[in-house]
Amino acid sequence: MWREIVEVFPSAELRNPVDSGTLDRVESALGQPLPGDLRSFLLESDGLADEYGTDIIWTVERILSDNLSFRTDEQYKSLYMAFDSLIFFGDNGGGDQFAFVRRPERNEVFVWDHETDSRNLVSPSLERYVHSALESDGDDWYR
Repeated sequence: MWREIVEVFPSAELRNPVDSGTLDRVESALGQPLPGDLRSFLLESDGLADEYGTDIIWTVERILSDNLSFRTDEQYKSLYMAFDSLIFFGDNGGGDQFAFVRRPERNEVFVWDHETDSRNLVSPSLERYVHSALESDGDDWYR
């Protein structure tokens, strides 16, 4: 399904899929299930980059490492609200991060603004997020 959605954008870069065992280990390490759409995407492609090299969807390795960092970094804890309820999975290349809310579980995509610590709804689904990001020509489409 995801490859068909993304392939209409010739500049999008898909990668090899991730196996379900790897995703299970990531979920265990984060203590939260990945959203269903994100999990199904990763089973088809380990991340997604646009023509500018921006990681619209991070690799599973980066999803794990960045989320653990956001949750444990003492400097982040002193500057920002807690990140434990979020699973970050992509960015805009300029510092803003995209995430799903996991407590309570939601399927919409939010953006975390690194300058204001705001968390705002930007897309009703991962599919719409992918379309919006790939159609944007590198602009901050979510503002």
